[in-house]
Amino acid sequence: MFKKLLSSIGVGGARVDTRLHADSFVPGGEVSGETHVVGGSDAQEFNRIYLSVSTRYKHDDSTHEHTLIEHDIAGRMQIGAGEERAVPFSFRLPFETPLSVGHQGVTVHTGLDISGAIDPGDADGIQVSPHPLQQAVLSAAQNLGFTLRQAENEYDPRKGAPLPFVQQLEFRPGGRYAGRLEELELVFKLRGDDALEVLVELDRRAGGIGGLLESALEMNERVSRLTVTRSDAERGAIEGMLAQLIDGHIR
Repeated sequence: MFKKLLSSIGVGGARVDTRLHADSFVPGGEVSGETHVVGGSDAQEFNRIYLSVSTRYKHDDSTHEHTLIEHDIAGRMQIGAGEERAVPFSFRLPFETPLSVGHQGVTVHTGLDISGAIDPGDADGIQVSPHPLQQAVLSAAQNLGFTLRQAENEYDPRKGAPLPFVQQLEFRPGGRYAGRLEELELVFKLRGDDALEVLVELDRRAGGIGGLLESALEMNERVSRLTVTRSDAERGAIEGMLAQLIDGHIR
């Protein structure tokens, strides 16, 4: 049964509906569904029907859109007057797809390529939930007393390659880290389904004259990389790994 109906596109009397099999997806996961084409009062021809998945990121004071993947549903197609046709599709989301948190969401755009006409289309948001390895790290952070404060897609081609941006997840410290850290920031980079690289940035709380000097010089920030695997998640080791990394930088 279809759980998600993307908005219809009407062009020249024909109607195109894209319907997804699920409401939520994970980075690297399969997106499947059907595109339904219903002819209008006259026969029509499409050069192609396609889907594109995109998101937005910030660069200085402007916002930019980036296409994560484009998937052709059908090539040249003729649809008769009143004819109905369903075209199944399936593709995988890139592992770099940002999660549906913060202000920058992920949208699926249904587009039509029609000769001599402006390419019509419609965009609808989808829910991108954490991959199991990402969820394991988020759960570990929560168990250590951290609370997600905000998430932003920020321009950073060096950290984000092959994307021009990274999704930065910023956490407020609590528990044993309250008063010892200003902020914890995580950036996820999935290396397939079995490994996740986490860029961990710690902003230490300034203390005393030395701490104030460090803060003024931005020396109180520490950046490390943590690699977790499916095996680490299965044996419940990620919380300890994250705590060990943090403790090593704030002693």
